[in-house]
Amino acid sequence: MRIITLVLTLVWFSVAVGQDAFSYDAIAKRHPATSLGTEAVSDAKMQGECLVGLKNLNFQKRSDFDPVAEWTNYRSLSLLEQYPPCHVLIMMEIARAELLKQEAEES
Repeated sequence: MRIITLVLTLVWFSVAVGQDAFSYDAIAKRHPATSLGTEAVSDAKMQGECLVGLKNLNFQKRSDFDPVAEWTNYRSLSLLEQYPPCHVLIMMEIARAELLKQEAEES
């Protein structure tokens, strides 16, 4: 019963306050002493854009099975545990180009 009450309270709070209450800007305003500096926020935004780049790179063909995309998707997940998203995006762009070149040469 406590869990249900807690969940309902959290749902009510998120609806009452709105989704914007959980945006980074809103949270940073509530915790100014520990918020990220301008450079760190800029880096985080760039890393977020690189994650979108990885998604676009890994899911270029939505109707056909793409072994290159499958390979890069699997490798991307592994590499994201070790490197920032922008580093992984650069690695995967190079790897995908090389794999496609190799595939074309074999055909």
